[in-house]
Amino acid sequence: MDYQKIIDDLHLKYKSKTIKGEVASYIPELKKIDSNKFGINLYTLSDENFGAGDYQEKISIQSISKVFALTLALKHVGESIWKRMGVEPSGDPFNSLVQLEFEKGIPRNPFINSGALVICDILISKLKNPKIELLKFVRKLVNTKDIFFNEKIVASEKEYGYTNAAHVNLMKSFGNIENDIDVVLDFYYHLCSIEMTCEELSKSFLIFANDGILPHSKERIISLSISKRINATMQLCGLYDEAGHFAFKVGLPGKSGVGGGIVAVHPDLYCISVWSPKLNKKGNSAIGFKVLESFTTITESSIF
Repeated sequence: MDYQKIIDDLHLKYKSKTIKGEVASYIPELKKIDSNKFGINLYTLSDENFGAGDYQEKISIQSISKVFALTLALKHVGESIWKRMGVEPSGDPFNSLVQLEFEKGIPRNPFINSGALVICDILISKLKNPKIELLKFVRKLVNTKDIFFNEKIVASEKEYGYTNAAHVNLMKSFGNIENDIDVVLDFYYHLCSIEMTCEELSKSFLIFANDGILPHSKERIISLSISKRINATMQLCGLYDEAGHFAFKVGLPGKSGVGGGIVAVHPDLYCISVWSPKLNKKGNSAIGFKVLESFTTITESSIF
């Protein structure tokens, strides 16, 4: 399969298309991103790497980082995290307070904002220095030290994070947050501010394509069971309340972020990342979604 040609062709095709979408504006720093940026990267388990466009430019991965947080939490506390959240698709926007109140402070899944805040609370309780250990973990997955938080994004999210503050306060009232609210929010904003390239994203997700084993070092990072659970959760909940449509059209476990990135995993084969900042009405990259649908159609590589 000539992956490079396929990716080049898709980049050329969608770069010239007019697809409606808006850059995330509720985080002012994200609003500054050039909406015409567009990159694609594919990393295979056989260490082949194919890219087109802006795939080596650092991007704010936003909610994609929630997969790293979930992985760390499962690694440290195991199945007990499911006592504090579910694994069901939300069916509502990722920042819905109505659903959270109705379900008495128990988030539907770890990838909506409330679920990720609970994961942050768990990691604060279990790790001596959560921010440092989180970065160390992500850097290990990519085999590079060149991954950092963007402090301007952190400041921007803190200044306008009223809804996230409402989530964590509501869950605290139901007894589902154990640590200081400001500490939880600070860690959450740092989690979402991680910057990576599409190439680094694809490489970092290879453990989920490889049953929890790092391809470049052959080190087992998580168990086979945890790897399966994370892939299943991405398949069900990874694209907010558009996860079903993504499964139907793309057919791969994936995770998106409002920075415009989407990463998808084909177990035993590859990981593919796309970045285009214009979002559709569900908060997912409009072009990214189309590119991934086209890619799995052309390569006939859906998991179904």
